[in-house]
Amino acid sequence: MTRDEQLWGAALAIERQHAGRAPAYVAERIAAAARAGDPLGIETMTAIAIRLDQLLSEVGERPAQ
Repeated sequence: MTRDEQLWGAALAIERQHAGRAPAYVAERIAAAARAGDPLGIETMTAIAIRLDQLLSEVGERPAQ
């Protein structure tokens, strides 16, 4: 499995688990990684956030920006 596939899988799992709160959950994880001084965590969660945004835009749950 490629890194991109892993990130898409994570975005899908977060969307399923957190539904409408998924964007807030990801933002909280990015903030927690920043507070912890975890650049890899920030990078990973930001990549997931991008995919989650694309996913939600495609299914009409969030307007495209």
